[in-house]
Amino acid sequence: MARDTGSPRADAESDFLRVRRRQVMSALAAWIRRDDDVAVQPLSFTEIVDALGTRSSRNRGFQVIDIDKIVGSVDKMREFDHRFRPTSGRHRQRWERLALAARRGEAFPPIEVYQVGSSYFVRDGHHRVSVARAMGLNSIEAQVTEIETTVDPAGLDGRTDVEATHFRRLLHQRVPLPPEEQDAIACTEPVRSALLAEMVEAWGCRLMHREQTYLDRDVVARRWFDEEFRPTIALIRDADLVDRRETDGDAYIRVAGERYHLIRAHVWNEEVIRRLREQRR
Repeated sequence: MARDTGSPRADAESDFLRVRRRQVMSALAAWIRRDDDVAVQPLSFTEIVDALGTRSSRNRGFQVIDIDKIVGSVDKMREFDHRFRPTSGRHRQRWERLALAARRGEAFPPIEVYQVGSSYFVRDGHHRVSVARAMGLNSIEAQVTEIETTVDPAGLDGRTDVEATHFRRLLHQRVPLPPEEQDAIACTEPVRSALLAEMVEAWGCRLMHREQTYLDRDVVARRWFDEEFRPTIALIRDADLVDRRETDGDAYIRVAGERYHLIRAHVWNEEVIRRLREQRR
């Protein structure tokens, strides 16, 4: 949310620094999770329409659109992240001029977007979208061109769905299990899938070290699910460590993670169970 100190120019400069700081922290977290470009950049309009096919287009005129439905870009994929925060200080002066104008109550000129399904891709006006998001605005005026695709774009309902799909795919690549078992380890927050994948890979490394042999991902995933995940979930239930707001995947991350932090080892005993119960209260 935009801050107000009484000096619009100083506030505009502060707005830019705040947004850049958040983008840098987000990029660092993505690097730690080993995310690919799908998770950290705006969606590519070209890639989306190439995948869905283009049947026709029509001018829908000027409309007020939901900023959260703006998920991608036509040509500025690397200048902004997926939340339209600048990825560098290259256009700082331009960004701050727009922020200053917004703080002085001046209206933005309409942006230009392509509409695919219920989502929008920016053709012109990336900086205006960026500033509007930083100001905490929920909507923006746009000149809309609707693209009718050959394949129904109904599944493209916004950035959240796209990110969820990305993280599910990432988890499946790193922990290749059958669909039913993938559902069993699903997390309420898709981004936690990357953490779960890291935990499975770490478990697999310890297993290979213990057995002095190399195991591929399929074998590690299978053995982790049977030898670690299932017994741990059973123990969580038997020990009354269940949180009904969690999935089994969430519960495994919480409890197995606390086990490691508590004793820096990977064994279960009564002391660990006692301390886990205390931490839940």
